[in-house]
Amino acid sequence: MRIITGKARGARLKAPKGLSTRPTSDRVKESLFSILGGRVVGRRVLDLFAGTGSLGLEALSRGASFAVLVDRATGNLLRDNAEHTRLAASARVMRGDVFASLSRLAAEGERFDLVFCDPPYAKGLWERTLAMLDTSPVLSEGALVVAECGGDERTVPPLSRLSLSREEHYGHTTLVRIFAAREDGV
Repeated sequence: MRIITGKARGARLKAPKGLSTRPTSDRVKESLFSILGGRVVGRRVLDLFAGTGSLGLEALSRGASFAVLVDRATGNLLRDNAEHTRLAASARVMRGDVFASLSRLAAEGERFDLVFCDPPYAKGLWERTLAMLDTSPVLSEGALVVAECGGDERTVPPLSRLSLSREEHYGHTTLVRIFAAREDGV
């Protein structure tokens, strides 16, 4: 696993031992950032269930202005990867529960333009996170939320502010959905 392009291009990321973390493959990551294109530059990024930090650090490498990387289990690894890629000055690592961290970020007045949500598959976590983001003030106007889930996780929760703008299938195992926040915030 590595940073694909940008100022940290080629930097290898450490991964946790065991199978408890399932990093986004380079193929899916490359496709996703090709879809996002220039919508990463200058943006504030939130990487939920960050694992290795691959998505948030890739965004920083490609010109995002700031990223918050949140994971309950991999805080030290996230710090190491941010330092190894020389992107630590633009990254904040939060070790803790994603839902409590979202509440904390909202209370701090943080706003994000691009959110990555890549939880463990088949646990209902992406749906729960998306529903919370839908009503959360952490999304800036016109924010994008990228949710990665298992290929068989087809049900999208009811949403009022977020709307599905794109869906990509990667084999039978991975589904990536991009949601856009309405600019009126309602």
